[in-house]
Amino acid sequence: MTLTFVVTGTDTGIGKTVFAAALTDAISGFYWKPVQSGLDGETDSDSVRRLGRIAPGRILPETYRLATPASPHLAARLDGVAIRPERLSPPAIDAPLVIEGAGGLMVPLTERLLFAEIFERWQLPLILCARTGLGTINHTLLSLEALRRRSIPVFGVAFIGDRQADTEAIIAEIGQVRVLGRLPWLDPLTADSLRLAFRDNFDINQFREVST
Repeated sequence: MTLTFVVTGTDTGIGKTVFAAALTDAISGFYWKPVQSGLDGETDSDSVRRLGRIAPGRILPETYRLATPASPHLAARLDGVAIRPERLSPPAIDAPLVIEGAGGLMVPLTERLLFAEIFERWQLPLILCARTGLGTINHTLLSLEALRRRSIPVFGVAFIGDRQADTEAIIAEIGQVRVLGRLPWLDPLTADSLRLAFRDNFDINQFREVST
């Protein structure tokens, strides 16, 4: 069976797209962003292609491309688009796949449906990206609680940011979750620096433990 991961975050703008690029590169995978909100400038798919040096053929097209940079439910309404959840099924490909959500778990896709409910339907191993800054303990533990309430399989937490040993340890202990590693802030952020940082801070073998 094919290796597939869902990548989500505790919030928006925390670096999960950068992590997704690194992971896609590391497992020689394909990348899929089901819903893209905001088309001005570089999209998440564009960023993953650039930072992960992912061949264009391994970037799968988004199911929904919404022009308005907002939560999908609002962007769709403003763009005059009806999001149909039945269209959001993981692509059937014979290769590793990284799927990136939008924002956090409780981001609404429609007025009645959250991203977490889509992940619940999929039942795919999920990686929760969490920044290491102030407030992350609360956000991360709440996200883990929401995942487990819906019986979504949690593969582990990937931290992003400067090292905060106590924060990372307390989340692992109270959240009873595996810490996959920590991706530091990179300056400059390039394909080369990202690949090196991922190899230095994550054990690639752990990502080969799960097949779906």
